[in-house]
Amino acid sequence: MSSKSVTLTVNRQKENHAAISDDFSVSHLHASEFKTDGLRPFFAYRDLGIQAATHGRFVAHVIRAVPGQPAESSWHQHEADFQMVYILKGWIEFEYEGEGTHRYEAGSCFYQPKNIRHLELGHSDDVEMIEIVAPGDFKTSE
Repeated sequence: MSSKSVTLTVNRQKENHAAISDDFSVSHLHASEFKTDGLRPFFAYRDLGIQAATHGRFVAHVIRAVPGQPAESSWHQHEADFQMVYILKGWIEFEYEGEGTHRYEAGSCFYQPKNIRHLELGHSDDVEMIEIVAPGDFKTSE
């Protein structure tokens, strides 16, 4: 690849990035609510405003367990280009196809590659985590 084509590629990347105009966003706990209308009914989700600010390119939320509601999960996968989870407190356990069982506790961080099949095995009543996913409207298939 010539230096001219490298420069052209870099300039196109800059142009593409510059064409995306995100909005400033702030989310405070005291002005937010946890809703139970998310992907899993045994979790409550607090939207952090990232999906609206990035015009759907990303979604970020805090997820916490609904106390007394056990996991009722089946094998599934997410069609997401990026999915990262950071555990704030408690624990959660997953089984991954080809990767085995993993238990995550406060301070654990994990990245799930696109379309990795997994199953939640259980979680503590006090589990709370931050999840960031791209795109914001990712699909889940059972």
